[in-house]
Amino acid sequence: MAQEGTPPSAPGPRLLSIIIPCYNEARTVAEIVARARAADTGGLERELIVVDDGSTDGTAAALAVSADVRVLSHHANRGKGAAVKTGLAAAHGDIFLIQDGDLEYCPDDYRIVLEPLLAGKADAVLGTRFAGERPRFFFGQRRSPFFTHYIGNLAIVRLTNLLYDAAISDYEGGYKAFRREAVAGLSITADGFEFDNELVCKLMRRGARITEVSIRYCPRGYEEGKKIRWTDGVRILWTIVRWRFAPLD
Repeated sequence: MAQEGTPPSAPGPRLLSIIIPCYNEARTVAEIVARARAADTGGLERELIVVDDGSTDGTAAALAVSADVRVLSHHANRGKGAAVKTGLAAAHGDIFLIQDGDLEYCPDDYRIVLEPLLAGKADAVLGTRFAGERPRFFFGQRRSPFFTHYIGNLAIVRLTNLLYDAAISDYEGGYKAFRREAVAGLSITADGFEFDNELVCKLMRRGARITEVSIRYCPRGYEEGKKIRWTDGVRILWTIVRWRFAPLD
């Protein structure tokens, strides 16, 4: 019981909004929804919001059997960032978590991602794929096929750390979580993959407490539906530079 004259402490987070942007993920989205539904959220209630970004492969039909999921749809493909923004605008949670619609990332990591937020130690959490183990490209059974992606990611991270005086190891991973108040009123202009970069760069400029946690990563190939291209990398680099110097809203 609070002492007389002492205001009660603010209640902790109660609801987690899991936002799943997807485009042509009919093969995987139902499984991701099932895993997200069953994942340990550290005692938080959850709402599942899937944003179908103009899919043409039957993704909508794959989602029709999920009665406890809010499905929002774009009539045409607008980009991952646009889908995430649609999900954020509809979310009611105290914490937002972004989950890709494929199987590259494991919802069993939710508890790890959420822990710094639940403990009040961070405003935003980034899942890093490289904190525990660097990918191998040339030898071994677990070698990654995406050497050029890794080099591009290094360039993105090093530029960000240089311009924003940061020390992150990876923020192109598929798991990011935020307290609602950290992103409240934050205007994001990007509609593509560079959405993540604009969001994180603006959070850093706001002075948000950002921490990283190690997550698992199982990369898929382009024949399995991977979508990011080198042109997205160019937009990402420009976004990092632009929002270091452009005025914030």
